[in-house]
Amino acid sequence: MAARDYLSVDDLTPAELTSLLDVAAAMKADRTAHTDALTGRSVAMIFEKASTRTRVSFDVAIAQLGGHPLTLSAGDLQLGRGESIEDTGRVLSGYVDAIVLRTYEQERLEVLAGAAEIPVVNSLSDFEHPCQALADLLTVRERFGDLAGRVIAYVGDGNNVAHSLLLAGAKAGMHVRVATPAGFAPIPQVVQRAQEIAADTGGSATVTTDPVAAVTDADVVYADVWASMGQEDEAEERSLVFRAYQVNATLTDRVAPDGIVLHCLPAHRGEEITDEVLDGPRSAVWEQAANRVPTQKALLLLLFGQI
Repeated sequence: MAARDYLSVDDLTPAELTSLLDVAAAMKADRTAHTDALTGRSVAMIFEKASTRTRVSFDVAIAQLGGHPLTLSAGDLQLGRGESIEDTGRVLSGYVDAIVLRTYEQERLEVLAGAAEIPVVNSLSDFEHPCQALADLLTVRERFGDLAGRVIAYVGDGNNVAHSLLLAGAKAGMHVRVATPAGFAPIPQVVQRAQEIAADTGGSATVTTDPVAAVTDADVVYADVWASMGQEDEAEERSLVFRAYQVNATLTDRVAPDGIVLHCLPAHRGEEITDEVLDGPRSAVWEQAANRVPTQKALLLLLFGQI
């Protein structure tokens, strides 16, 4: 049987997504559950980009399931000296039971998954951040109960986080609104795919340049950095373009009375989000970060065929 990969939120069906969140919630409530699920298994985690939450949360998730996490950088491997990603996948398939890769091009993940005989997980690429989206949805579900029909408004750059949020929200039957400056919208094919999914789940996916319209009466407002990793040289220019998209008190006053604020972190305080909002009563950001552990535990169980 071919290995089950998680390279995109679209690799999950709506039913699988719901089941995964159910299991994650149960394991968060009872950390003693499934503590031997990965006994005797090792997971290689390769980080070609810097990481705090992904690195630590996957390490903890694997260990809490009884597995052995092996954290590596490209410099620790022959990848740093020109060995192909395909050969790396073939070799690691003989040593470990899964590979978690944080990288740049989505194609790199796809090539690795094609060569490896074990599950491959996208822990971030320039195209998607699918593990983050799982924690996002669990956080919203904890605050509001059912996800279907809830409105989530993403404000900022139409980046990898926006792509995964569009797909995940659509699969959950949510109404996803994305507000970006002109020229910074999500990739049209991703928006189209989210709209196709939403047509079956009762959700919706819309893109606008108006942040106020996007957040008005929304249940969730979501912020992310304006310049992602690899775009640092654009940060100053982007700060001028994105200034009207800052998630601040004026903007969050437009959301539903019980609305919450999310941010995948790290936050550039005073840029895409203010201290007042990030540390304020609407913020669910720290719960969101903590939810990376139970959702990744549930994901690993799914990929190993245990849920």
